[in-house]
Amino acid sequence: MTTQTALITGASGGIGLEFARIFAREGYNLVLVARSADKLTALAESLSAEFGISALAHPADLTDPHAPNALFAAMQEQGISVDVLVNNAGFATFGFFVKTDLQRELDEIQLNVAALTHLSKLFGREMAARRNGGILNVASTAAFQPGPLMAVYYATKAYVLSFSEALANEMADYGVVVSVLCPGATVTDFFDRADMGNSGLVKKMRMMSAKDVAEIGYRGFVRGKTVIIPGMMNRILAFSTKFAPRSLSAKIARKLQAPQP
Repeated sequence: MTTQTALITGASGGIGLEFARIFAREGYNLVLVARSADKLTALAESLSAEFGISALAHPADLTDPHAPNALFAAMQEQGISVDVLVNNAGFATFGFFVKTDLQRELDEIQLNVAALTHLSKLFGREMAARRNGGILNVASTAAFQPGPLMAVYYATKAYVLSFSEALANEMADYGVVVSVLCPGATVTDFFDRADMGNSGLVKKMRMMSAKDVAEIGYRGFVRGKTVIIPGMMNRILAFSTKFAPRSLSAKIARKLQAPQP
């Protein structure tokens, strides 16, 4: 058991919620971050009662560029030292880029890329100064290839993968672990939020549970693994993209994701 604190973004559902349960089970105190105050408060109370840990609900919209600074300042004001940062929050847009909503995609970049980078900088500096801690970023198997019909999402996850791998190398000098989790299709509300109900990816792909993905992610993180890909088929997919021409990878991704009748 530990008395350390884990801060988890996107904690109100899906993989983030499962991470919250796992870290609570392992004895971590929690800072839970998401937009939904009601869901966060209920989750914090539930985990505190079940596992005997301290859980703080911190509602925040990380698509706001000022939110990371505000979150970091709140932790300082409350004397909370974050030992593990889990950058899980993210969302996708679906459709032809020339037809999708620009503001939604700018928010997507802000959340998936800018907020993740900003929080890693703020809390990572503290970890480096203490020479202890860890950052677990959530990317996707989308990080390994271009993704027509989800062009911005795939690009943001490619950033998360590359950034995390480089940061892992740098932060090893300070005794700080950095891992990146790259799940494939997972049973969450992700596809509903992206309005992908008729996508071939949703209709044909076998999905992993959020619980299994989070468990694999946690185990890989505590072992100090840099890139964590849950599921044999997902690992094969990621590995195969190293050999296929990227134009072919794009064609395959588009075929998989195209709307089905």
